[in-house]
Amino acid sequence: MKARKKTAKSRPLFTIGYEQAKPAAVLDELKRAKVELLIDTRAVAASRRPGFSKRQLAASLQDVGIAYLHLQKLGTPAEGRAAVRSGDTDSLWRIYEKHIKKAEPQEELGELVTLIKSGKRIALLCYCRDPKTCHRSRIVANVKKRTRVDVDDLIPPLF
Repeated sequence: MKARKKTAKSRPLFTIGYEQAKPAAVLDELKRAKVELLIDTRAVAASRRPGFSKRQLAASLQDVGIAYLHLQKLGTPAEGRAAVRSGDTDSLWRIYEKHIKKAEPQEELGELVTLIKSGKRIALLCYCRDPKTCHRSRIVANVKKRTRVDVDDLIPPLF
């Protein structure tokens, strides 16, 4: 009888954007996916949208048993956010790729990978609804270079 070779198990990693969604819809998606820890990847964890600023969001998450962590250095720098507002996605990607290579973002990326390897069910949060046009996709690409993950992009219903 041949022994089967063990393969490293992929860990779940979720992403979610709150653009055009109500806080309750975001919380419902996170609960449905059994997320244990939400990691806020916004450089500025403030929002004009009620329920999505850091304190309000953390409190709502706590109420449903989900932990909150803000990894600010994984966020898009100011010039990248300006590029997004002007519709210049190419500049966003160029700016973000340069940013993510810096020491502080790399340190937080290492922290994220350690948390993923712990087996927790983690979701990365940012504003953008479409993960393909959000810096979350670049964070995920960097994570995949360091550990095996199965990524599921959660899309809350529109309000």
